[in-house]
Amino acid sequence: MADDGRGRAVPSGRLSRFGRFGRLAGGVASGVLAEGTRRLAAGERPRMGDLLLTPANASRVADQLAHLRGAAMKLGQMISMDAGDLLPPELTQILARLRDNAHHMPPAQLERVLAAEWGRDWRRRFRHFQAHPIAAASIGQVHRAELPDGRVLAIKVQYPGVASSIDADVDNVATLLRVSGLLPREIDIAPLLAEAKQQLRDEADYVREAAMLERYRALIGDDPAYVVPTGVPELSTRQVLAMEYVAGAPIESLEGADEAVRDKAAGALVSLVLRELFDWGLMQTDPNFGNYRWQAETGKLVLLDFGAARTVEPATQAGYHRLLMTALDDDRQAVREAAIAAGFLGPAAAERHRDIVDRMIDIIVAELHRAGPFDFGDRGFVTVVREEAIPMARDRDTWHVPPVDTLFVQRKVSGTALLCARLKARVDLRGMIEAHRDAFPAAQR
Repeated sequence: MADDGRGRAVPSGRLSRFGRFGRLAGGVASGVLAEGTRRLAAGERPRMGDLLLTPANASRVADQLAHLRGAAMKLGQMISMDAGDLLPPELTQILARLRDNAHHMPPAQLERVLAAEWGRDWRRRFRHFQAHPIAAASIGQVHRAELPDGRVLAIKVQYPGVASSIDADVDNVATLLRVSGLLPREIDIAPLLAEAKQQLRDEADYVREAAMLERYRALIGDDPAYVVPTGVPELSTRQVLAMEYVAGAPIESLEGADEAVRDKAAGALVSLVLRELFDWGLMQTDPNFGNYRWQAETGKLVLLDFGAARTVEPATQAGYHRLLMTALDDDRQAVREAAIAAGFLGPAAAERHRDIVDRMIDIIVAELHRAGPFDFGDRGFVTVVREEAIPMARDRDTWHVPPVDTLFVQRKVSGTALLCARLKARVDLRGMIEAHRDAFPAAQR
C-alpha cells in the first residue's frame, strides 16, 4: 500500500482506542446538528439519512479508521471489497479510501516496538535499516533493510496494540457504522463478526504467517509464473516478519501495458485461484491489489502477504467444482441445484424467485460460453445480473447467509475478477476451468 509520508502514533491502549471511537461518534453527531441547522435555515426539511451521509462525516469516519489501523481499518477494507456493490455510494467512497490510505508509526514508536522484539541493540544486526516505511497498511508497516552479508530484506512490523484490540475494534466499528447511518440496516453483518475476529487474529499472528509463507512457497515450487519471498526465521517474531525483498511494480501499473502482458498477468491470477481451490485446498483469501506485484523483466507475478491464507474445506471445494462444471455443461437446473447445495442460494429464495434465478443463471452461463476468451473488461452483464437481483435483495424473508468458508473463498474469487477487470484482460476461462474437471471423483460432486 502506498505511503504518503504521514506519521501518526497508533493508539495502542484499549481506553485510548475506545476514546477515539467516542470522539468520532461525537464528531458525527456534531456534523449532523450543524448540517441540519444549515438546511433548516435554508427552508429545507432534511431527512436524517441525508444529514448523516455528508462529505464531512464521511471524511471523519475514514480518517479515524485509518488512524486506528488494525481491525478497525481492516474490517472497513473487508466490507468494501465484499459488499461494495450493495452499499450506498457515500460508504463505498469511505471504504475505498481505507484501501489506499494508511498512516505509519512515527520513529519513536517504531523504535520501541523493535527494541521490545529484537532487543535494544537491534540495529547492530543490519548494515542499513530504512526508518521510513516503504508501505503502510492496516495491521503493520514494511521497512527495507540490508544485512551485513548484503541480503536485502522486507521487514513487516506490526502496530502496537493491534492484536489485543481486535474484538473490541470489530464490535466498535460495527456499532459505529450502524449508529452513524453509514451502513444500511438491511445488511446484516452480525453472523460474520465472529469469523472476522478470528481471521484478524490469524493475520496478526506473524508466526502463523511465516509458516503459511513457507507452505505456500512449497506449493508454488519452481513454477515460472510466480515469485514468493523467502522467509528469514531468525529475525521473525510474533510481531515482526522478515523476508527477502522482492522487487516489482504495483499490479495496477499494468493497466497501460500491452494486451498480451495484461492477459498473461490475469491468466496467472485466475490459474492461481483454481489451483488454490481445487489442487491445494489452501487459499490466500485477501485479494487486496497491494498483495500482488509484477516483474516486467521476468514476466512473473509476485505474491505477498499470507496472513489471510487458510485451508478450504473439502465440502466447499466440491461445491464450487459442481457449480462450475454444471455451468460448463450449460445445464440450468443443475446449476441452480448446485448453487443451493453449495450455499450460494437459499432454498426459499430459489423457490419464490425461481424465474429471476433462472434468468441470472442464463446470463452468467451465456457469458461463460461466448466465443473466444472471456473478456473481464466487459462488465455489462454484471449490471444486468445486479438489476435482476434487486427484487430478491428486497425480499428479506428469503435472505440467506452462505457458509463462512464459502464467503472467504468467494472474496478471493470476486477480488480476482475485479483485478482482472481493472486490467481489461482476456483469459481462456472455460479452458482453465475445464482443466480441473477431474479434480474430484464423481461421488463427491
